[in-house]
Amino acid sequence: MPENTQTHPWRMSVAPMLDWTDRHCRYLHRLLSHHALLYTEMVTTGALLHGDVARHLRFDAAEHPVALQLGGSEPQDLAHCARLGQQWGYDEINLNCGCPSERVQRGAFGACLMNEPQLVADCVKAMVDAVSVPVTVKHRIGIDQREDYGFVRDFVGTVAEAGCRVFIVHARNAWLKGLSPKENREIPPLRYAVAAQLKRDFPHLTIAINGGFQTDAAVQEQLAVLDGVMVGREAYHNPWWLARWDTLHLGGVDRALTREGIEEAMVDYMEREARSHGTPWYAIARHMLGLRNGLPGARRWRQVWSDHRLKQLPAREVMAQARRQPVVKPPTEI
Repeated sequence: MPENTQTHPWRMSVAPMLDWTDRHCRYLHRLLSHHALLYTEMVTTGALLHGDVARHLRFDAAEHPVALQLGGSEPQDLAHCARLGQQWGYDEINLNCGCPSERVQRGAFGACLMNEPQLVADCVKAMVDAVSVPVTVKHRIGIDQREDYGFVRDFVGTVAEAGCRVFIVHARNAWLKGLSPKENREIPPLRYAVAAQLKRDFPHLTIAINGGFQTDAAVQEQLAVLDGVMVGREAYHNPWWLARWDTLHLGGVDRALTREGIEEAMVDYMEREARSHGTPWYAIARHMLGLRNGLPGARRWRQVWSDHRLKQLPAREVMAQARRQPVVKPPTEI
């Protein structure tokens, strides 16, 4: 059976999404849910070994609990980067074994690592020895057209022996040739039963599932079987959904949030970011464009917040314009 709601942080989480789940996006998600686990975009070991560490790892303390996802395949490099992540205050270090992009494949990491379970085990062991926070793995259920259950079962079993206790299962195969990353999120069929079988075979492990979740009912169905659900694109495009997670799935209390209150809190954040780091408001606003999805006037609201002609205005003035009701001309009398 899955673990109790209050015993582990993986019950509800937002997936790591390249170019989307930066620190500004995570700040918005944290305003909406106090308890969901948030993940960074994948950060490669090369970016931390040779790039601007602060730019990649800086985050707001309000984001906790927050996990750093790493991409790499060299055990010692991953150990070094895991230590950096712990030093910067991340609550978890996650290894990406699910990204199928050609760029990632050229670096010999991501989904193609599933073909080398012993190497993944060596990477995990190096990270586990380097840090005291949990080291977790996010992976697919198969590679290309290979759909035999034994492949993913043996992968999980081998990596678990190295000290990994948490596996986030993206319940689709990763096709390394012939599909774009976007197509890899849509074309290979979802097979939730594979994750359920992993939980039955490894009851001592925490098994969370990722892939295609859009409704509370679908989430609840999986939480009855597995330890957690990770939501990706739907959480980004419809962030207001997160406002229900604490009370529905995480044992929290209703905080009576409003979209207007979240928008104002984001403007406060935009102003702080501008003062502290020179961050332009539009780099932050792009993440909240789905906040009013489904409401009257949402289209115009999005248009104002994404209008490049307003970039020189203060964020608070842009908010005022977004909230202003359009003037409706009376019908012309004949």
